[in-house]
Amino acid sequence: MKKNLRNILALALGLMTTVSFAQDWNVDSRTRIDMSGDADYQQGAQRATLGATWGGSDWGIHLSTDVHYTINDADEAALPALSVYEVYASTNLFGFADMTIGRQALEYGSGTFLAKNDWADGTNSTRNCVDGMTFAIDNDFVGLDLGLAQRDNGDGSDMIDAMWLNASKSSGDWSANLFYADYSVNDMENFGGVGVEANAMGLDFAYSAMGGALDLNVSYNTSSVGATGSEATEYDMMDVSGTYTVNDDMALTAGRATYGENGFSDVVGLGNSGNGASSWTTHGNIGHLGADQENMYIGGTYNMGAFSLAATMHTVTETDNDDYERKATEVSVGYSLGDNASLSYKLVSDNNGGDEDTNYNWLTLTITP
Repeated sequence: MKKNLRNILALALGLMTTVSFAQDWNVDSRTRIDMSGDADYQQGAQRATLGATWGGSDWGIHLSTDVHYTINDADEAALPALSVYEVYASTNLFGFADMTIGRQALEYGSGTFLAKNDWADGTNSTRNCVDGMTFAIDNDFVGLDLGLAQRDNGDGSDMIDAMWLNASKSSGDWSANLFYADYSVNDMENFGGVGVEANAMGLDFAYSAMGGALDLNVSYNTSSVGATGSEATEYDMMDVSGTYTVNDDMALTAGRATYGENGFSDVVGLGNSGNGASSWTTHGNIGHLGADQENMYIGGTYNMGAFSLAATMHTVTETDNDDYERKATEVSVGYSLGDNASLSYKLVSDNNGGDEDTNYNWLTLTITP
């Protein structure tokens, strides 16, 4: 144990020394206390991220690390877990495109297929990253990103090859984002050695009306997953919402999310939502729903100086089952402790379509020097 701790401290010291020579650096710390259930259990998790960037006018190198620690782990010998969050190099290609290679935290459009999942703290899940290369084409007409990625477990198995294209455009009161990805999984043990082919498409559209007081958003997403040489299963979901800004301090949101006859899959699980009730702990939201389900939700935010308040109520029903109804409520309160620190509390109550509510509670302290 002492040897492992010594190694971690030595590595941390090396990182700090490296950061001192960087052109830009950032650090943030988050301590979260999970008090879910009937207040009969508390678990604290600490996540600290340290990042540094070096670069010039047409090149850059970025490195950031996460340190995760479960404060009251049942294993008294448990040590912090140190992992790489992002590490990549970037350069400009003849003034035509910016090329970035390495581990990157990416987010496109609404984040349905690729998002950072900043809620994760290493206890129940980790933040999403992609190991690969991206090409951002310098185009005044449309923002265009081309990506290539490959994932495996180090011995050639569980191989995933991915290619994606993201196009974005905004003008005046509207903006649009189109995402397309193609995946292939070869001899993945979890699929019994059967190759899997998949693709994904997401279209997001936003429009600002009434002088910016009303924001309308539409997100339509589809995916297709199937074994090589066989018929694929089609998934789809659509989310339509509107946000009305009452004044500088208050905004109201209402929306409807609908899922197709097979539900929805984000293909490789790098989106901003999980599946089922576990999404509250892994992503901090209600997550994707099941087949033929829809979610009617309404909520609002209110700011009072250093205080902030947000609440959302979800009502989930099934098209072919009039007896099914899932109700979930999430409430969060935040307080700014100054320019560098904030404290927040989030409460979630979800009956998961049954008679009894499951309660989730989190108290989070965030410090960013």
